[in-house]
Amino acid sequence: MNSSSERIYSIDIMRGATLLLMLFVNDLNMDVAPAWLGHMKADFDGMGLADWVFPGFLFIVGMAIPFAFSRRFLRGDSMYDISRHIVTRSLSLLIIGVLMLNSGRVNAKLTGMSENLWALLMYLAVFLYWNDYPNKEKRFFTITGLKIAAMGILAVLVLKFRSGQPVNGGSLITGWWGILGLIGWGYLVSAFTYALCRDSIPKTALVTVFFLALNILSGLKLLDFLNPVKPFLGEIIDGNVPFIVLTGLVGGLILKKFPVAEFKKVIPIFIGLGVICIISGFILRKWFIISKIKATPSWGMLCNGISFLVFILFYWLLDVKKIKSWAGFLKPAGENSLTTYLAPDILYFLIWMTGIPVLIYKQSSEPLVVVAGSIVWALLMVGLTALLARINIRLRL
Repeated sequence: MNSSSERIYSIDIMRGATLLLMLFVNDLNMDVAPAWLGHMKADFDGMGLADWVFPGFLFIVGMAIPFAFSRRFLRGDSMYDISRHIVTRSLSLLIIGVLMLNSGRVNAKLTGMSENLWALLMYLAVFLYWNDYPNKEKRFFTITGLKIAAMGILAVLVLKFRSGQPVNGGSLITGWWGILGLIGWGYLVSAFTYALCRDSIPKTALVTVFFLALNILSGLKLLDFLNPVKPFLGEIIDGNVPFIVLTGLVGGLILKKFPVAEFKKVIPIFIGLGVICIISGFILRKWFIISKIKATPSWGMLCNGISFLVFILFYWLLDVKKIKSWAGFLKPAGENSLTTYLAPDILYFLIWMTGIPVLIYKQSSEPLVVVAGSIVWALLMVGLTALLARINIRLRL
């Protein structure tokens, strides 16, 4: 069996690659950029590059779970300690996700501050509270003070928030929980699955099939009787996000079972699973269109198939062939995924607040200029993560 201490380099690099793509597609001006790079509309039967990026990241979240939690169990963490970690991390993702979701709903007149200022203060508080401070024991009072200040800022922002909309009396809404909130729900289910099933591939696969079944039943409107609790547990009931993360968890368990020296067993398994998922996705297409927005099981299955195949390419290059030099720039992003995802938003809001024409490529009518500009932006943001890590600014939940 693979040693839990053996770090699979390709997991970090693929995580970094999906984040790089996420930054790229999120920055694109889709009024000019080629349609295949963006998200397809809800009722369109198909997918673009952007429709795979997020589930690709979810897949990697699942793959990393067995390795991270094995280390916790080996060092003697109790089930209580593990459960507290899972719940705390999931709640943190849900809270940040909901705050980000509502940052675009700020009514400046009713709230007493602009949308840009509200968002900047929110991100400042997030970085103050969830930063992984060095020398925690020696700087206990300083760090505690910063965290208290962060909580104070967030409390004021939540209390002052007004959307000017009738939904929830103009206050914060959970909505679809935001990207980080979705990750939080998927992580919650998958982490507890690993804690209970440990390294059992059959048991984990059974849980994965269960959530696929939920996704199918939800798509067929057979779970509508659960609508009263969907505002709170909808992402679990719909099954799609947990299904994708759990599929990655199964992949992680396979990697953990076989050391890199036995790659000749791993590669055919991953290719086989990738092909099976893609074929299954097209079979499910008879009943469900391929739609990210609707989170259909056909879309989820296709994305899992692509993720299996993309990952095994990274695995072959990086862990088997040891061809790593080309991927080094992605490692900081892969190791500091939350920082990579959130830091660019601070720059966006600063640019919008000050009006400094930094993003001039977005105004171009030439697709090549728009795409090239967003590629440069994404690469710079990955570099920003590396820079922030050097000065001990890195988010940890």
